[in-house]
Amino acid sequence: MKDHFTKLTTSREKRRRAAALQNAGAFVIAPALREASWTAPALWRFGIVFLALFFAGNLFAADVTADFSAANKLYAQGKFADAAAAYEKILQTGAQSPSLLFNDANAEFKSGHPGKAIAAYRQAAQLSPRDAELRANLAFVRNQVQGATVRESRWQNWFGTLTLNEGALLTAVFLWAMFALLIARQIRPALVPKLKTATWIFAALTICSASVLALQATNHFYSAVAVVTSAETTARSGPFDEAQSAFTARDGAELSVLDRHGDWVQVAGGAGKTGWLNKNQVEILPGA
Repeated sequence: MKDHFTKLTTSREKRRRAAALQNAGAFVIAPALREASWTAPALWRFGIVFLALFFAGNLFAADVTADFSAANKLYAQGKFADAAAAYEKILQTGAQSPSLLFNDANAEFKSGHPGKAIAAYRQAAQLSPRDAELRANLAFVRNQVQGATVRESRWQNWFGTLTLNEGALLTAVFLWAMFALLIARQIRPALVPKLKTATWIFAALTICSASVLALQATNHFYSAVAVVTSAETTARSGPFDEAQSAFTARDGAELSVLDRHGDWVQVAGGAGKTGWLNKNQVEILPGA
């Protein structure tokens, strides 16, 4: 009887302590759960915001499409300057695509602005590097430019057949394929002789692809090209208007950027010449 009473008391005591702990903990846990939980009003607000962003994106896309069609119509009517201005207005909204830049470049060239055309073609080529028509137009406009200018090297042209995103994706595919083979060899040691060659091949592909990607990224992010967009620009010996003339660059010249100072960029003009150009006279683009 005593044992039964002791067990009953112990059981009641455990329930009492558990209830006390639960009541005490409720004041700590409940507020945190309420802050992190999705209540009905919160879900409604999230849904409203999502729908607003969705419809705003559709309206923006519709506006861009309408503006793009209107600019194309101006181009078809032979109003090249107006078409170029319309394309530029779309680009200022942040919209960008190979077709938009390609049409803008065509309109700029037809308007007598080879520098702006080359700048737009180069930007389009970064988004669509294997577009044969785009590269043909770029080469044609470049042939019209006189004076000092730089061109991509053979290895830059070769590496430029892929965008940075495509190069990164290809490298990731090779890397994960190599990891998969290594894991398979660990799980099934009997497959080691059969998978040895394939493992080495994917390891080599990963190293080569990563090396090319590193060079491409370095050239893109750490080098720049200044495309002259004025009819005839005088490069100065220093970053100010009163500096002596160093050389003359014509509209469409592509010059390597060496340094920057305020509103000026130092460029290489060929034959060992360097000079400073005002940023208003050029359009600065990433390396090839």
